[in-house]
Amino acid sequence: MANYRIAPSILSADFARLGEEVRNVVTAGADIIHFDVMDNHYVPNLTIGPLVCEAIRPHVQVPIDVHLMVKPVDRIVPDFAKAGANIITFHPEASDHVDRTLQLIRDNGCKAGLVFNPATPLHYLEHVMDKLDIILLMSVNPGFGGQSFIPHTLKKIASVRKLIDESGRDIMLEVDGGIKVDNIAEAARAGADTFVAGSAIFGKPDYKAVIDAMRSELVKV
Repeated sequence: MANYRIAPSILSADFARLGEEVRNVVTAGADIIHFDVMDNHYVPNLTIGPLVCEAIRPHVQVPIDVHLMVKPVDRIVPDFAKAGANIITFHPEASDHVDRTLQLIRDNGCKAGLVFNPATPLHYLEHVMDKLDIILLMSVNPGFGGQSFIPHTLKKIASVRKLIDESGRDIMLEVDGGIKVDNIAEAARAGADTFVAGSAIFGKPDYKAVIDAMRSELVKV
């Protein structure tokens, strides 16, 4: 079986007890904590910043995967690196100099990646594969949790998987948006290996039961 990773998104967690929430979801089997940063500018919502990342860092040992839905991005990258992020991804449309932003993330000691919205073309990948540790494909339009998976994303996942395989590089392929027990295997068959899930996990009474069910589906791939 491939090395699959499940990354619960704290966007759907109970923010009144966030430390307890991240501890519980890691105990339940989460591999990564996904951290959604929205600025009410690049996307129509306002969420959390580096101080919250710094606050949850002592509660978990797993990587914190910071998804920046902000514009511009360069100013805030060092803040999240200092706050304890391990992975930082951003949208190419939100940077004037994609290559430079990727290098900035790496210079600050984090793994770097690009995020592609459902309608964003993949041509940005042509000249930066050597600076990527992760590629994140949005299977919903960013800005809100709880949306339904956009089926066309499966073709995009397959296209990116082909590019990664041809590059010969060890690049994670993450998918985010509407991932649930009943469609996680389909995304894996298309080529994804890292799965962000928000309301599908945090919205349920038993986190371990959901994560176990997801892993059971992945075993079938």
